[in-house]
Amino acid sequence: MSSRSSIAQLALAIGALLISMVSYQCGASLAKHLFPLVGAQGATAYRLGLSALILLLWRRPWRRSGSPRDWRALWGYGLSMGAMNLVFYMSLRTIPLGIAVALEFTGPLTLAMFSSRRVLDFVWIALVIVGLALLLPLRGQIHALDPMGVAYALAAGVGWALYIVTGKRAGASHGADAVTLGTSIGALVAIPFGVAHAGSALLSPTLLPYALGVAVLSSALPYSLEMISMTRLPARTFSTLLSLEPAVAALAGVMLLGEQLSSLQWLAIMAIIVAAAGTALSVQRPTLTEPLAN
Repeated sequence: MSSRSSIAQLALAIGALLISMVSYQCGASLAKHLFPLVGAQGATAYRLGLSALILLLWRRPWRRSGSPRDWRALWGYGLSMGAMNLVFYMSLRTIPLGIAVALEFTGPLTLAMFSSRRVLDFVWIALVIVGLALLLPLRGQIHALDPMGVAYALAAGVGWALYIVTGKRAGASHGADAVTLGTSIGALVAIPFGVAHAGSALLSPTLLPYALGVAVLSSALPYSLEMISMTRLPARTFSTLLSLEPAVAALAGVMLLGEQLSSLQWLAIMAIIVAAAGTALSVQRPTLTEPLAN
């Protein structure tokens, strides 16, 4: 392959990943506008339910031969996806998008750190602790974050870590169909909560365009773009770029939702981003190269 062609492939991969991250956060911002109408639970049901439908119609996984597969891993993958998305959207009810994503990112960040035991890793751990200390409502300030929102965001981080662990096995067993089947299982988790909270409001025709927007921007489009980048970028480069997600989320919250962050909160987000990037650059084994859900 020529040098010019290699540069073009690299640019395509980086551009796809950056657009994917922007798409995720635009989808989350759009979903937050649905909260007053169907709640966080209803928005999650829209995201995973319609995403599953789109992916099923696109991929049609039932056409593949029924070879022996690891269904336990697939169910773990799908259940963790559903729970992760539900608690993440619950966190967005009371805390800014950028802070929620920064807190959620501590899950995969911690998982990546467990793959190495070098002294440098403790520097990144300390940086995360500093970031969390600035983010969490520990000082009794008037503008302290809602504790329940923080708890939901941290729970989403645990779900993201489980998603990565189970996604590795599900992807190895089911290939490209893992995302479609996992999203369908995740929808089975989210839809009952959405129906219980919003009821027949989910069937409102006026909400369907917004719901489809959330489904496409939050899942269908970014999943496809991530596949393009993952097949063209080294794992370390992919992980380093992924560490920009909290900053993208913060900017989306400011620009699309009118959320305002203090200087300390911006500093906290930057600390977690630097820790994530440092971990990705120093980790010895790739751990964050699966398709992600936010």
